[in-house]
Amino acid sequence: MIVGGLHADARRAAVARLLADVPGSVVLHHDLATAAAGTVVRTVRDATGILSAGEAPLVNDCACCALREDLVPELERLADAGGTPLAVVELWDSVEPKAMAEVVTAGGFTVTGVITAVDPALVLPYLGNGDDLAEGGLAAAATDQRTVADTFARQLEYAPVLALAESLPGSPEADDEDRELLAQLHPTARRVPISHGRGHGDGGGHGHGHGHGHGHGDGPAGTPAAPSELARAALAGFDVEAAAAAQHPACALLPAEADAHGVATLVWHRRRPFHPERLYAALEDLTCAAARSRGRFWLAGKADTLLHWDAAGGALCVESAGPWLASLPDAAWALVPPVRRAAAALDWHPEHGDRCQHLVFTSPGLDRDGLERLLESCLLTDAEYAAGQAAWERLPPAFDTLLEV
Repeated sequence: MIVGGLHADARRAAVARLLADVPGSVVLHHDLATAAAGTVVRTVRDATGILSAGEAPLVNDCACCALREDLVPELERLADAGGTPLAVVELWDSVEPKAMAEVVTAGGFTVTGVITAVDPALVLPYLGNGDDLAEGGLAAAATDQRTVADTFARQLEYAPVLALAESLPGSPEADDEDRELLAQLHPTARRVPISHGRGHGDGGGHGHGHGHGHGHGDGPAGTPAAPSELARAALAGFDVEAAAAAQHPACALLPAEADAHGVATLVWHRRRPFHPERLYAALEDLTCAAARSRGRFWLAGKADTLLHWDAAGGALCVESAGPWLASLPDAAWALVPPVRRAAAALDWHPEHGDRCQHLVFTSPGLDRDGLERLLESCLLTDAEYAAGQAAWERLPPAFDTLLEV
């Protein structure tokens, strides 16, 4: 199973809990912090300490590539040695679980679960951090241009299970707003509070409270304790293909409307294309309107192209995510994954097909009314819309530079 997350203390607490709760389990970790010196340090440990350590050389000056090359052979070695009921792959800070889950699966292994460990008090600070990973020594390669915010958002949204480590030493106390922000960013996640020691409090289920449980040790009358909530989550099973589909802009399972504890989520859905120039002029305001926004959008003049909106930390990434299904010939539909066809069918318009605006904005203090007005002002007017597709194609291509076409 895989445990990741930029919140290193929370990740270590989650891994320690799994080692304590699953007897015989081991943790495989590649430390990319030494990459500048030309190596990646690999350790294998169990609940008693380090079992083995070694180095993996850089591959193409890329620490993450070295991890990919070294991970599967190490898992094969552990499997051949036998006696390991659970191998936990603890990812280094900025390594994203999606890529590693796909590497492990391609190597012939089964991913039993993916957990992102989170300190709820740090969710907003990390989502608002637009610094490049390289500035904090967190880049996985010399060419790594990701930011703290967008990396954290992907780690958070990919995992079906979030291990919540609150009241960590040196971290501020989480409040209801912090927990609500986490819940709205990833409403379908199984949220499992974890304690920071052996003995009690494994939490339970989807709620925010800590709940109760046996944790490590024996239950009544000397019977073995039931597996902790975190251990059950680690072994619950994981579908790599379904997880990838859930992140694809065309069929992503986006958050729903919500408003609680000072945090709101606006789901904005329209059937009219954006005017390229007006949307381009509003990008900065739209990007800064929420801690996190994502979705898909339709630009007048680009009737064939599904565009992906992905913003966090005050920075926006806009890129083509391939064609709208409505722009494909019938014969090409057989090549499209069934989940994509199903998502389009649920949202099909008799004239425009699956072309639409579907953007979701989540933030504390969200100005919903102002945001809606700004978004509406970027759509084609009634007159522009009535002019039709041929006229839309003649609108200034304001996004071409951004899309590098």
